[in-house]
Amino acid sequence: MTQSSNAIHAMTTAGLDLIQQALSIFDSDLRLVVANRRMQEIFNLPDALVTPGADFETVIRYLAERGEYGEIDDIDDYVAARLEQARTFAPHYMERTRANGRVISVEGNPLPEGGWVTVYTDITQIKRQEALLRARSEELSDKVLAYAEELSGANRELAATNAALEQAKARANEAEARIRLTTEMMPAHIARVDLDLRYTYSNRQLSWVMPGRRKDILGMTMTEALGESFPKVLPSVQRALSGESAVIEFTDAPTSRRIRAAFTPDFSTGQISGVNILSLDVTEETQARATLQQTKKREMAAQLTSGLAHDFSNLLTIILGMQGKLARMSLPADAGDLISATINAANRGGRLLDKIAGITAGRELRLHAVDMDAFTKDLITLARSTLPYGVYLKVETELPHTPLMLDSGLLQDAALNLVLNARDACGAKGQITLRLRTIGDTWLELSVGDTGPGFSETALKHALDPFFTTKGGEGSGLGLPMVYDMTKTAGGTMTLGNTSQGARVTIRLPLRAAPLSVPPALVLLVEDSDDIRATVRDMLTSQSHSVIEATSVDEALALARDLPDIAYVVSDISLTGEGTGLDLRAALSATNHPAKIVLMTSLPETHPHHAAARASGIVLHKPFEARDLAAALGSEVTA
Repeated sequence: MTQSSNAIHAMTTAGLDLIQQALSIFDSDLRLVVANRRMQEIFNLPDALVTPGADFETVIRYLAERGEYGEIDDIDDYVAARLEQARTFAPHYMERTRANGRVISVEGNPLPEGGWVTVYTDITQIKRQEALLRARSEELSDKVLAYAEELSGANRELAATNAALEQAKARANEAEARIRLTTEMMPAHIARVDLDLRYTYSNRQLSWVMPGRRKDILGMTMTEALGESFPKVLPSVQRALSGESAVIEFTDAPTSRRIRAAFTPDFSTGQISGVNILSLDVTEETQARATLQQTKKREMAAQLTSGLAHDFSNLLTIILGMQGKLARMSLPADAGDLISATINAANRGGRLLDKIAGITAGRELRLHAVDMDAFTKDLITLARSTLPYGVYLKVETELPHTPLMLDSGLLQDAALNLVLNARDACGAKGQITLRLRTIGDTWLELSVGDTGPGFSETALKHALDPFFTTKGGEGSGLGLPMVYDMTKTAGGTMTLGNTSQGARVTIRLPLRAAPLSVPPALVLLVEDSDDIRATVRDMLTSQSHSVIEATSVDEALALARDLPDIAYVVSDISLTGEGTGLDLRAALSATNHPAKIVLMTSLPETHPHHAAARASGIVLHKPFEARDLAAALGSEVTA
């Protein structure tokens, strides 16, 4: 116990000793917490039985053996009964005459934390005055005196009951406060509306689920609180008012967040009196689900097409070989043109198979910190180089100046695909508008519009279907499906539409801020190539890190044992000598070394070592830039 708590305990004990009633407090383990001086005086208890920690059973047995409770046939049974009552303690008030003739009142109340407090009051004098009043008040009838005595006892019992009610009310208030605190801490909006769809309860989390909304919505209607999203939930609310629970997902228009809401009828009054509502922000879950669904579709498509693609590749190889032999033979002059056309068609079929393989096999999403200003500048340069003289590219950007976590290659490929489609739609003259902006804190939006004829009704329905094309024999019908596939792989969405000027394609990707740069630290760089080690060392020192170097697993482990301050280990997977970067990571993990480990490799993603590294930690695929390395060091993933 600290000096401060000792002082508080001493002052509390001194205060309790000043009151005229005897008081004792026992905890839920039936151990004495405190007993004042009056308690010891009234019952003539030894010091050991008024010392904190004294056992309730011992105290009761001591008093019973001294005759405090009158004649007792079996003290053990009596003590056992008192212990059972103590374990199921209930508020009570009673009066009893002690063996010495004194009369005391006993008032007990349980404590919220368990245990109970009991107050003993010597009411002998009060009882004597009541007896004197009975003897001397000849004018008062026995009935009046009895009523007075009953009233006096009832008042004492009422006081005890009121005290118990106050404690019960306090406990109920504490429970309600804990429940409210819990609901306020939950990352969800919990609310109730009455039959007029007016909020009678809300945990002030609506603004967390739907940014921009008010926190305090008590008394407001759902129309006022939800605005333009209210019509989306109204049918489900009406179902709940009819007695049927409902769960829906909808997109909150102002924020573009994906919301899941559950509506449950409130039968607390025996009939429907309102609707209980639970709302969650499931935007990230929806994005992840879209990615998973697209991956599953790819796997199914790959299974269906891989065998066919293999057979067609073999056939095309045979055709090209046969045409090559024919080209070397002496044939009529017009046969040369036929052979050339056949070879071109076979080559085109090969390119088409490559595109099909690209859609079905796809590639892994590679997120890294992207400087959007530099990305936009590079994209504009590449896009303009593909346009004819009469087609103008207009660029509009509303982007943050902080890096974003993106697969820049995927986004660039998608944007160039859309620009090329827009170029073909414009023909010899027109304008393409490329727009990049953020939607709240949820989406990065890229849209490409053109001044061409726009999408036909058929194209709007089927443009994302593989092999659908409006370019006749010039198109493969795989451009927009490939963009759609890349977008869904990233957890995004893609929409097609027409404007007053032409067509527009819009893709949205999850908006993720790049992690903040990590503070300077000691880095162990493990790489057996002198040139690569020098390059990576320059990247690290340019970020103010201190670098020590090793070329093998054994050398790296020796340095790690001697230098526990190493914060990061950046190691190639393939190293000379015994062991790989995977072995190094396993060895450091086994010794609980605190360093975060980043593995580098130029191995293909299908290689077992690359797959194993990616499955259980951070992997940088060579070649990479300094920003990629910084993002990897700042990643939340640890070895």
